[in-house]
Amino acid sequence: NARFVSFITRQGFKQSKSDASLFVLKNGSDLAYVLLYVDDIIVTTSSPSLTTKVTNAMKKEFPMTDGGLINSFLGIAAIHNDKGLFLHQSHYAEDIIKRAGMHDCKPVSTPVDMKAKLAEDIGKPVDNPTEYRSLAGALQYLTFTRPDIAYAVQQICLFMHDPRDLHMQALRRILRYLQGTKDKGLQLL
Repeated sequence: NARFVSFITRQGFKQSKSDASLFVLKNGSDLAYVLLYVDDIIVTTSSPSLTTKVTNAMKKEFPMTDGGLINSFLGIAAIHNDKGLFLHQSHYAEDIIKRAGMHDCKPVSTPVDMKAKLAEDIGKPVDNPTEYRSLAGALQYLTFTRPDIAYAVQQICLFMHDPRDLHMQALRRILRYLQGTKDKGLQLL
């Protein structure tokens, strides 16, 4: 990683302060982003010629192959369509639902029960707080492509330190919502 950081910064890229795996190059109207995660790299630029220049420089320094257009990255599927790029985590959502033992559950139309209010100390503690935390954490990762569940997930994560039955019910409601909306995602233009 240190070798890559040294190389990419010599090419004029600056490492992002908010995400150490993101590198940005701004040179006049040229703009390039390089995202590195272990041995996967995404390169996106403002022009095809800049893409070629950046990838050729990296190929000279590191053994790598060009996988072409992105189709997945860290479990996020990318589908190129006539509108642009559609990002989704359908398989991941399905896995979470199965892990919770809810693969046959009945879907609901919203991720939150608007009548229920979650509180810190109401109800019986859940039998398996580790399972609750694991599912809540998995749902957090799903919010990258599912902003429609972000509020509901944030609410259940507030109680990870001492989850109660009502919190687990709220978590299961999110899973029931996902059951009916697994194929949703983000359409980027």
